[in-house]
Amino acid sequence: WASSLGEHASRSMPRIIHQGRVWGSQGVRLTTPFEGLNTKWSSSLPSSLVKRDEPSPGLAVLVMDDPKSRNSLSLNMLGELRMHLEDIQADESVRCVVLAANGPVFCSGHNLKELMSMDSEEGLRTIFNECSDVMQAIVNLRTPVIASVQGLATAAGCQIVASCDLAVAAKRGSAFSTPGVDIGLFCSTPSVALVRQIPHKAAMHMLLTGETIPAEKALSFGLVSEVVPDGDLQSHTLALGKEIASKSAAAIDIGKGIVREHKDLNLGDAYTCASAAMVRNMSQR
Repeated sequence: WASSLGEHASRSMPRIIHQGRVWGSQGVRLTTPFEGLNTKWSSSLPSSLVKRDEPSPGLAVLVMDDPKSRNSLSLNMLGELRMHLEDIQADESVRCVVLAANGPVFCSGHNLKELMSMDSEEGLRTIFNECSDVMQAIVNLRTPVIASVQGLATAAGCQIVASCDLAVAAKRGSAFSTPGVDIGLFCSTPSVALVRQIPHKAAMHMLLTGETIPAEKALSFGLVSEVVPDGDLQSHTLALGKEIASKSAAAIDIGKGIVREHKDLNLGDAYTCASAAMVRNMSQR
């Protein structure tokens, strides 16, 4: 894997004009004030949109590998992500997942070309339902998922980051936005993940303004858990994944599930739920 600050992919992408604004063919504004890391994660798998590698015991790395479309969430990309997540759910040897991307953009959200080619509401519904299934698969996965964000994460790409348990972002290379409002498409599905992960006013600021926020501001919002120097992103994320994967499998499995289960309960029910988990965990030691 090698990284260097590269040209922002949008400069070579076809453009569309909507309401006086210039956009790339996948819907990302061409005027984003940063240059993403041009990352390259290695994999032993044949060519595909999502590659899986296991660099150490218990750690799986999923890499979105469609830089030409800015890793947009086409139906094919979503289908491969869901397939890998389902495989990992069934693989008890995996105790942590890193979700990363190749190229200078982490994920540009839905593929607008694909969306605009749909000639029926049923086609659109299929895409958004598939995306919702993938996001829920990340949240409901029994193992923690760490997003490794090297570039722009916009719209449904930002939704992926918000759906992960942890997110490590490159200090200069990464940025986050939900810019659908700029083209008359409110980011309704990304809002589901955002309002569950960051404060309400921070989420509404992103959703209503479409502002692209840098890594440090995303950290202050709670959208990402760490910001690291660009050159340290991969090594730091892998080290974090290896550390988590080295812990007790039973504790990791119970831990992610129980936090998800009790966080929306009232205080008394949350302690009842957590106490039952402690008993279950103790009996497995």
